[in-house]
Amino acid sequence: MKVLISGGGIAGNALAFWLSKLGHAVTVIERFPSLRATGLQVDLRGHGIEVMKRMGLEQGFRSKLAPEQGLQVVDSSGRRRAFFPVNKSGKGPQNFTTEYEIMRGDLCQLMYDETKSGAKYVFGRSIEGFEEKGSSVEVRFTHGKTDKFDLLVGADGQWSRTRRMMLGLDKPDMLFPLEGGKVYVAYFTIPRPIQEGEEYIATMYQATKKRGVLMRRHSPHKVQVYLGGTSESERLKNARRGDMKEEKDALAELCQGAGWQMDEILKSMVDADDFYCERMGVVQMDSWSRGRVTLVGDAGYCPSAKTGMGTTSAIVGAYILAGEIGKHCGGDNTKDNLANALEAYEEKFRPFMNQVQKGILEDSGWDMMPTTEFGIAVMNRLMGLASFLKINLGNWFLRENVKNWDLPDYEEMQR
Repeated sequence: MKVLISGGGIAGNALAFWLSKLGHAVTVIERFPSLRATGLQVDLRGHGIEVMKRMGLEQGFRSKLAPEQGLQVVDSSGRRRAFFPVNKSGKGPQNFTTEYEIMRGDLCQLMYDETKSGAKYVFGRSIEGFEEKGSSVEVRFTHGKTDKFDLLVGADGQWSRTRRMMLGLDKPDMLFPLEGGKVYVAYFTIPRPIQEGEEYIATMYQATKKRGVLMRRHSPHKVQVYLGGTSESERLKNARRGDMKEEKDALAELCQGAGWQMDEILKSMVDADDFYCERMGVVQMDSWSRGRVTLVGDAGYCPSAKTGMGTTSAIVGAYILAGEIGKHCGGDNTKDNLANALEAYEEKFRPFMNQVQKGILEDSGWDMMPTTEFGIAVMNRLMGLASFLKINLGNWFLRENVKNWDLPDYEEMQR
């Protein structure tokens, strides 16, 4: 089949890897002028680890591992109140820090390097529109050209334009913000040379008024910052997505004076050129496909960063989609059986995503965060007790433990 994938991120690269291996003519179109090998730390959990191994990427993945040793919780004075180490036993669920932490850019580059010889990549282009015509979908590109494909796949993230066009630009989008659109997280890096004796440990600080920050060291020269919380701020709400200066100013206004190292972080944020502010949300759809158009990864079923399962869901979903295409669209019936393959993709993978996303919109957990100094002190004591008792809180808060679901084996993908 002739397949167009919109989006050259983790989901798009993973799908291109498998479909090109199956012998399909794959084109990946990416609106950025080159591979977007940037972004902060991501991880793999559960079935995502197994898919990565089946891709033959374990050695390359391990060579690029982020060196994080665990997560500590500190109070406003910087005193450690709890510590949760990475689970390196190879058994049981991962903790907050997994054994498979990697920078997003490194994972994208790793998959791209394994795929570029079998798939065509077109950078600096995006889709203007598309229309299904008989046995193909005609795609119009932003540079004015058109082409026909047997299948169009949207792998263009949480704010997917492919999804919006598939549903109809005049129809409601299926992206549902957490807490009514009041949950914001900004991601960026700041210069901070490692100090003598300092370890590669993530540090979480919870402030009053549901504000907080997570800092993760991945380099001797800089650290990652995850800054945000829940806010009624009209300025933040009205800031245009992507207006870096206004978003930074609104966040600084929100988080100033929050304690610990917050003010120092805010000063460094001003010069951060990799800043990105996310309005956290969940994508939930009755169907991921319409005709010859389907979605994969965050475009179809973004679970929100709160689940810890975004990257895993993307590469497992890509594996299932490619596997069902290989199973149903081989031989002489390639095009005719596409509908069966897309139906099977939903049937196999939706039980997985239903568990990952279950209850997130109804209870995102943000309303449980303490707002007062007393509440934070109680939370820190409870975290300390869990740490002392070696309770894996990551297994409680995150959604790795998908039950009664097994990763399928696809004979066509093992050749």
